[in-house]
Amino acid sequence: MAKGQLQRELKKKRPFGSPEQEAVLNILRTSDRFQNRFGRLFRQYGLTPSQYNVLRILRGEGKPMPCLEIGSRMIQVVPAMTGLVDRLEKLQLVRRERCTEDRRIVYVELTDKATALLKEIDQPVAQLETGLIGHLNRTELRELSRLLEKARQRLDGTD
Repeated sequence: MAKGQLQRELKKKRPFGSPEQEAVLNILRTSDRFQNRFGRLFRQYGLTPSQYNVLRILRGEGKPMPCLEIGSRMIQVVPAMTGLVDRLEKLQLVRRERCTEDRRIVYVELTDKATALLKEIDQPVAQLETGLIGHLNRTELRELSRLLEKARQRLDGTD
């Protein structure tokens, strides 16, 4: 039996134990490679991927958001949202304001500096996305997204 691409990349002598194992390892390998490339790009702008994610969430919402809500929308779970927001505040990319009705709630909003930075990063991010996965056609991209969403269905509510 011919070796698959992942088996060759990993220099694995024997076949995978199951198709599930091969699929999961393919997802993890691809995710790692993509994360490394995005991490390099964001470092050029003085950001981590998680910081960029917070900024994108805030821009997408278009108004200040509670810290907990931002955390619930993150691509990757961040255990210390407060620390992440602290670092963004030090970079003058966000500002915080306590809710006047409930002092436990802290709203976070973008600064003009963050808006300008995001605008500067938009094109390089789009180019990287195209470079990483633009060789797939629209039908393949939709199918890939559908399959990944289906794979995550069992995880919903158990993260």
